[in-house]
Amino acid sequence: MTLRNAVAALMLIVASVPAQAQLRVFACEPEWAALVRALAPDAEITTATSHLQDPHYIEARPSLIAAVRRADIAVCTGASLEAGWLPMLLQRSSNADIQTGRAGLFFAADHAQLHAPHDHVDRSMGDVHPEGNPHVHLSPEQLPEIARALAQRLGEIEPEQAAAIQVRYIRWRGDWNRARTEWRARAEALEGRSLVVQHSSFSYLLRWLGVEAAADLEPKPGLPPSASHLSQLLADPALLEASAILITSYQDPQPAEWLAEQTGLPVVVVPGTVTGEAPTATLSGLISEIIRQIESAEPGASDGGI
Repeated sequence: MTLRNAVAALMLIVASVPAQAQLRVFACEPEWAALVRALAPDAEITTATSHLQDPHYIEARPSLIAAVRRADIAVCTGASLEAGWLPMLLQRSSNADIQTGRAGLFFAADHAQLHAPHDHVDRSMGDVHPEGNPHVHLSPEQLPEIARALAQRLGEIEPEQAAAIQVRYIRWRGDWNRARTEWRARAEALEGRSLVVQHSSFSYLLRWLGVEAAADLEPKPGLPPSASHLSQLLADPALLEASAILITSYQDPQPAEWLAEQTGLPVVVVPGTVTGEAPTATLSGLISEIIRQIESAEPGASDGGI
């Protein structure tokens, strides 16, 4: 049986399944809400953060506690990204189904190979995650495995909808593979370039594209850019090779703008996660847009890309 016939057969099965109660999902970050929406479009989703917030630091508001209490599953990044607020939400929600080790708590990082893990961390290293870089949602290689695992988990939570979820995952995987082929072709023109960044938010994507992070505005991971560190960066010969300064839309633009004034490098501001609006409403759309913005900042590009 061909893949197309297999999908058609599954669709017939799905069509015969009666409607079920709405799946309630608590997503820690917008990227996971978008992925859940692709797999289970009828789910009721509450998202704890937005693209304008640093996911490391949010307030455990009563409305979020109530959302966790009602949820059938929580979908989060893990790898200590939400260590400052998620444990409090879980504790205060008293939802026995969404606790460590239960099927109702899904961590994407558990299904990825994280970059830069550490055997030992201490405060002198900054805000370092011992498990590795948690910003894996921008990894073109690792998202399919995370999506596969999430589809399986959602099917376990909602067994009556498991076949429909699997069909949507197969379709999502096909779309993702086609987009990744396009990104790979565009990466050929970017390979060997370098950027100044602020934090490791884009590390997975830049590494996949063959783009180097020449310097970091943060003196240490998670610490805000300081005047002394920025002054030291001016003497860094790596800046001569950089083509732009890349930051996320939730970060303070002033340090990047100051360095831009000193060096003439353009500042490229992009969302660090999906925004809910085109062209960055989906994970594939987000990656396409980030690549486009990097392309537009290259020498000879016609678009400023800010």
